[in-house]
Amino acid sequence: MLFWLKKTIASWLMPLPLSLIALAAGILLIRYTKRKRLGRLSIGLAAAIMLIFSNKFVSKSLVRSLETQHPAIPEFIAGAPLPAPIASCRYVVILGGGNGVSPGLAASNQLSSASLARFVEALRIWRALPEATLIVTGGGREGEEPNARYIARAALAFGVPADRLLVVDQGRDTEDESRAVRTLVPDGRVALVTSAWHMPRAYALFRGAGLDTVPCPADFATHVDPGSRLDDYTWALWALGGSERGLRERLGYLWIRLRGKG
Repeated sequence: MLFWLKKTIASWLMPLPLSLIALAAGILLIRYTKRKRLGRLSIGLAAAIMLIFSNKFVSKSLVRSLETQHPAIPEFIAGAPLPAPIASCRYVVILGGGNGVSPGLAASNQLSSASLARFVEALRIWRALPEATLIVTGGGREGEEPNARYIARAALAFGVPADRLLVVDQGRDTEDESRAVRTLVPDGRVALVTSAWHMPRAYALFRGAGLDTVPCPADFATHVDPGSRLDDYTWALWALGGSERGLRERLGYLWIRLRGKG
């Protein structure tokens, strides 16, 4: 019950639903009550929320401040030693990021862009560690095949042997997955692969679960631009999605901190 309450509250606090609530409240106040001024303020608030969070600069700032908290794993150079934190990892963990359902397509073609980017980075790191086990995670809606199963099939297709592959497909969220991985990994260091914007919260949860974790961010949504352009300060629908991602991650991180989980 608490899980679904948390999800519902977080969803309604996002910019689009929140602005629609403020807009509807404003219209009702103006039309059916004498509190016309409060109604106009509510409509103004709805417009302000949309203008702020659909701005490209605001959106990129919210996401980039998450993505820069943990550095990416550098490109491996043939013949050169691996970075020390990676070289000591015995497990590589991929956090699921969703998939479509299209019968007849290869599993790799059904992974979402986030899942695919995480998979590619995890595979790159796993190939550099001859003794490491790959752990794939990701649940699914009731009655559907879990995301972890799609990632596992893709891993097998790309040459990961079954005896070096573990599947965690029952978790509802990252916190559940961190606990499930902890039961599989009583000791040993894990390389944690997830989207860069999701890494601060995921890393806190895995550390909180008692796992010796090396953050390996992937799926970067923002990049260092060579210079500032006027277009960087305009508005776009995709920017609203980026702002929601940044706000949702911060709410999630606040929730685990309040409960002492990370």
